[in-house]
Amino acid sequence: MPSIFPDHCPHCGAALPHGARVCPECGSDETTGWSPEASAGNLGLPDEEFDYDRFVNEEFGASRFKPHGLRWFWWAVALFLILLLVFLFR
Repeated sequence: MPSIFPDHCPHCGAALPHGARVCPECGSDETTGWSPEASAGNLGLPDEEFDYDRFVNEEFGASRFKPHGLRWFWWAVALFLILLLVFLFR
């Protein structure tokens, strides 16, 4: 015999204790629209085939911040410091 109490809240999607009549997270119950036919379809959860790279591109733009030429800057600083040390301790 199937249980009339859901395992997850149809409104907020929280896991419910066995036999709970009220959601401990959002407080919904049978009088506020909780029914066995209700579902957690409007939660905005990602599908099982969630594409993380597409999500990052949509949220933060297609190009990630990659400083170009920074490596050469540090090589130039290191070379300058070496030359400075050589000329100071001659």
